[in-house]
Amino acid sequence: MIRSVCGYCGVGCGLEYDEKTLIGDITYPTNEGKVCSKGVSELISIQTPTRLLRPHIRENINDSLIVATWEESVSLIANKIKSTSKDKIGFYLSGQLLTEDYYIANKLGKGFIGTNNVDTNSRTCMASAVVAYKKSLGADFVPLRMDDIIHANLLILAGANTAEAHVVFHNQIKKAKKQGLKVVVIDPRFTDTAKIADIYLPIKPGSDIDLFNLVSKRLIDEDLYNKEYVKNNINNFELLKNKFKRVAVTKMLKRTGLTIEQFEDFWALYKESENIITAWTMGLNQSVQGVDKNLALINTHLLTGKIFKRGNGPLSLTGQPNAMGGREVGGLSTMLAVHLGFDEESIKKVSAFWNTDKIDNKSGLPATKMLDANLDVLIICHTDPVYHLPNRKETEELLKKIPFVVEINAYENSETAPYSHIRLPAAPWGEKEGTQTNLDRTITKQEKLTRISIDCKPDWEIFQLIAQKLGYKKHFNYANPQEIFEEFQAMSKLNSYMNIHEASYENLSKEPFIWGKNIDTFLTPDKKGNLFFVENKLLSEKTNLEYPFILLTGRTRDQWHTGTKTNLPTTLLKFKELNFCEINSFDAEELNIKDGDTIIVKSRRGSLETKALITDTIKQKMIFIPISNREVNYLTNNLLDKESFEPDYNHSAIKIEKLN
Repeated sequence: MIRSVCGYCGVGCGLEYDEKTLIGDITYPTNEGKVCSKGVSELISIQTPTRLLRPHIRENINDSLIVATWEESVSLIANKIKSTSKDKIGFYLSGQLLTEDYYIANKLGKGFIGTNNVDTNSRTCMASAVVAYKKSLGADFVPLRMDDIIHANLLILAGANTAEAHVVFHNQIKKAKKQGLKVVVIDPRFTDTAKIADIYLPIKPGSDIDLFNLVSKRLIDEDLYNKEYVKNNINNFELLKNKFKRVAVTKMLKRTGLTIEQFEDFWALYKESENIITAWTMGLNQSVQGVDKNLALINTHLLTGKIFKRGNGPLSLTGQPNAMGGREVGGLSTMLAVHLGFDEESIKKVSAFWNTDKIDNKSGLPATKMLDANLDVLIICHTDPVYHLPNRKETEELLKKIPFVVEINAYENSETAPYSHIRLPAAPWGEKEGTQTNLDRTITKQEKLTRISIDCKPDWEIFQLIAQKLGYKKHFNYANPQEIFEEFQAMSKLNSYMNIHEASYENLSKEPFIWGKNIDTFLTPDKKGNLFFVENKLLSEKTNLEYPFILLTGRTRDQWHTGTKTNLPTTLLKFKELNFCEINSFDAEELNIKDGDTIIVKSRRGSLETKALITDTIKQKMIFIPISNREVNYLTNNLLDKESFEPDYNHSAIKIEKLN
């Protein structure tokens, strides 16, 4: 048996492989032998006929791709980089990369090419949580772990459908419920997660700030906040208190769409719960006010002191397997490695460690702004921006204008492929080894289960080849992932709270390592948490008579993004179709739409054809389309949060027409 870890979501379940099948690892603490349908079928993603197996090149995207050698491909990339200004070069990375892959890409881009335009698709899912954690807690640090739910009395799930997006964690929630855990689900849709809720709050999209502000105001007004804790550990309390004196409670409650009775039932449960965890994911993050929504939620924990102790805290649920590991090595354009910034002292530390003088002192372009920045060279790795960026029609036009696009991918059928000048075949999960960090700071090891297919290479090796061709062989001369991980470990000593250097790469094959276990206070300079007064500014796209519906998006249980790994002829993952649109029965009747009818969904930016799924699990004047529909972003708007630059995916105004 070879022990490894799943490469799908941020839960990171332990797996065992016996040359033919995958099963859950009963000794692994995250999942204790449990595994979801995606994880157990992951071997299929290695054997699929859609694999990209050889390098391909072309001069123009209108030409046909031709098979090339690695030497030809890497030489062409290096020559393009050498002849291009560093500010015109971008690296677009992915939460599917392993930590070692991420580390090499960031070291090359930021440390030696000198461009901070190195970002990741985590920008579209976790950036709002990152900014809020840094503002309120002092660092991008998740202050609790998944198993804390065993010690909690109340779990609040806000904009998080764990039953479909974090399946094994959801099973742990159901197990904890049998021991007395109460669950509140806050979501405009009555999701599969809502089915296990003790209280379900069907709030209107975009009203999360109002709801959490109502909680904070009641804590203060009813004198239920933790006075001693706030006095000794929290900044800005009086400012928040004074601001709340002027807010209109009735107006906020009305915006949520909840009745007084619904809120009071929730409030009664909240007041009587000693240990509270609030967990969230894309329902809050993917918003034009994503950071503010996160801050409003975190405020409730700072006021009550329900943080940094067992069974309490704000738990962001990461979607991708290594989004957190990517952030640790500097995967976002707004940071350097090991959570350092672009201040003079941090640049001095990193420059000395890497032995370079090329690090720029300003943040780079976020992924959501790269395509419209007139780049000349864009390297895209294990992600599909044409599919996942909002306002797809504009994305396609912008990508066409970039003179040189390199796509590093394990699969040939991405939506970005038609716009690539070079395509390099990367080894996927199961064909490479390295580490990833789960959503709760658990560092785990993916093992190589089978040989690397034909002419594929692991991502770290691809970036190393480019670095060496650029003349940096002395700085990029690694024999294996372990050497890279151990360099990253040494680098983690530059940050006082990152004890990743205490892990053992070899021991990770036997048991995971949890960093930051002893952190029990805020990581701000004064060691105090920061409250922020935020208000709902109603910045999302508005509905009107022509576009009267709000579009919601999200995952379904058995599909992963575009389905390159899950929607395959050989897979048994048929839980839900890829292409459907949930619509309320009253709206369907008004539009004369029957269940199963083909409909056209239109926004101000584009349209798509889909199939109506009539249900009362979604409120009137809302629809839901899963992100496994590859065309969903023809509809979405490209409004961004002003601090996190994360898109407003769940608030696009649309209209529906029946196809005659």
